[in-house]
Amino acid sequence: MNAFTIAYGIGTLVCGRIIDKLSTRISYAIAMVVWSAAAMLHAVVGTVVGFMIVRVILGLGEAANFPAAMKVISDWFPKKERTLATGILGVAVNIGVVISPALIPFIAIHYGWHGAFLILGGVGFVWLIPWFLAFGKASDKANQEELTWIRQDKEEAVNVSAIKWTQLLKYRQLWAFALGKMLTDPIWWFFLFWLPKWLNESRGLNMEGLGLPLIVIYLFAIVGSLGAGWLPGKLMNMGFSAAKARKTTMLICACLVTPIFAATQVDNLWAAVALVGLAAAAHQGWSANILTSVSDLFPNAAVGSVVGIGSTFGMIGSVIFSTVIGAVLESSGNYWALFAISSVAYLVA
Repeated sequence: MNAFTIAYGIGTLVCGRIIDKLSTRISYAIAMVVWSAAAMLHAVVGTVVGFMIVRVILGLGEAANFPAAMKVISDWFPKKERTLATGILGVAVNIGVVISPALIPFIAIHYGWHGAFLILGGVGFVWLIPWFLAFGKASDKANQEELTWIRQDKEEAVNVSAIKWTQLLKYRQLWAFALGKMLTDPIWWFFLFWLPKWLNESRGLNMEGLGLPLIVIYLFAIVGSLGAGWLPGKLMNMGFSAAKARKTTMLICACLVTPIFAATQVDNLWAAVALVGLAAAAHQGWSANILTSVSDLFPNAAVGSVVGIGSTFGMIGSVIFSTVIGAVLESSGNYWALFAISSVAYLVA
């Protein structure tokens, strides 16, 4: 897990810069080739060290996903539509999370665990076909009417295509984004990695019983992605500035996370699932808005680099929080403190 996490954190820093230098079309495709090959290589390694090596390669390939995706959204959508586009991206991610618990065991039962890695890794190579057929820059693919709509916001005043990391680090906007990611990304990784174990230990659910509660939680997350993706555009149509619309939505999401501190205190399983689901929905809404804010604050030529730097800080926070999780559970076995931290992290951010 740490091999993947650390590689992902380093990779977002590097990949964001590469994506800003190369075309998104080529860099995203290279990242998918690396990720797909690494996923398939899991099936052929035979040692723990070998497994860690391919996990590192997987993390480096996957790290390009969000910097590239946010650059695509920045290029193809006006500000009022970007959060909804990012929210739809979050929906797709969560659909994958919902499908996985059903799909992967089915493949593993029929074709072995090797087959699960080979088949799912191979899907990435298939994805390259529609990617190259369908995708291009808006300036190349869109007609004039579409371009006028996409570029309805004020034109960028400066060209910062050659901006360096050292220059980016001087902007307080970057630090606001990076610290926001550092405080809140760990909470999502906590949900992803530890919810099954918590449900098993606190509610006595076995592998068969975990499926439905986890699916419900991630269905909540899908609603959060769409709802908080739609709201900023609605607020902008009502006269809110982009900054005020996004921060208002983020404040609502931060407040909706706070009840999760009670998830360990309620006796009813579905009450606990609802509290965690509400927090997951709020996180997805928060994430859609904080990611989209980068394209509000920085020119398109710097979006990949800024998202990459922020994502690296998010992974640093995740590594720190995972250490805290381990220490808390080893000393007390009690999840209450971890949910309490989760409940206030977004308000602090």
